[in-house]
Amino acid sequence: MHPKAIELMEKYRELGEELAKGNPASQEYIQKAKERSDMEPFVRKYEGLAKIEADIKGNKEILRSNEDDELKDMAKEEIELLTEKKEKLEEEILFMLLPKDELKGKNIIVEIRSGAGGDEAAIFAGDLFRMYTRYAEIRRWKYEILDFNEIGIGGYKEIVFSIKGKDVYGHLKYESGVHRVQRVPVTESGGRIHTSTASVAVMPEVNDVEVELKEKDLKIDVYRASGAGGQHVNKTDSAVRITHLPTGIVVTCQDERSQLQNRTRAMSILRAKLFDLEYQKQLNAEVEKRRAMIGSGDRAEKIRTYNYPQNRITDHRINLTLYKLEAILNGEMDELINEIIMSEQRQLIKALEN
Repeated sequence: MHPKAIELMEKYRELGEELAKGNPASQEYIQKAKERSDMEPFVRKYEGLAKIEADIKGNKEILRSNEDDELKDMAKEEIELLTEKKEKLEEEILFMLLPKDELKGKNIIVEIRSGAGGDEAAIFAGDLFRMYTRYAEIRRWKYEILDFNEIGIGGYKEIVFSIKGKDVYGHLKYESGVHRVQRVPVTESGGRIHTSTASVAVMPEVNDVEVELKEKDLKIDVYRASGAGGQHVNKTDSAVRITHLPTGIVVTCQDERSQLQNRTRAMSILRAKLFDLEYQKQLNAEVEKRRAMIGSGDRAEKIRTYNYPQNRITDHRINLTLYKLEAILNGEMDELINEIIMSEQRQLIKALEN
């Protein structure tokens, strides 16, 4: 068994001894009791593995004994079944040894920007927005548009929105990067296939404790909103632009009628961007960790191609091709995302074993 598993079992035993001598009313006791309780799912699997190994050993002794052939045949069959269970349980234990993603349960802010391809790229950005929001609806997550710049034909030069729900970041963190579409645009009379791109940034939503914003570091401008947005547009200075002076990051929000609401949303987007900036720096510093992770690389990395003529979607990071483009664009993303998660877990296990 992996040395880390043995280490965890030893820690579990030590905590049990300390709790037996400790004061149940003390804060230290409560913390240790919680720590030991959190380890119990792992311990149950480890003990289950130990029992299977003991049973395999017992059946192997029967094969070496003078028992009759019928009993030996039964022992041989039992060894095959137990070995299969053992391998599965060993994999589950290794998964439990993987470092926990502290951000997994975070809500997210998603920013989609059109790239190369003009109006077609903006339409593709709109397609991606609809894909993610339909996926959110399927998983019963809630989403909310925070800011957008639309082109009027179902596309967006940029759209920013939040998604809230169980393990949102854990599922969608892999979507950051450049997405590429290959199809015949509606405006193409010659029937030629064009390639366009859109970039996606998925950022964990953080609060003011996790990212402190100082007033002296902010330049806040208000102006009249423009574009589609209802009767209030162009009538009041409700739109807000915030510039973070130390980094040069600029965020805008004009979707709400109230200047205060737009400011609150813009601050939320800015916190997410600053947190993400720092997180990317940490990943860049931890080269080995980054190598074993999917979706934690350069935001300019081309991660996926959507090929309409072939109904094909290809994720280049894990060499996965699925011929169900229409279904995925309609929000049926579970198979794609689960494959990416499993691929990363396998890479992390490989790194753990080395």
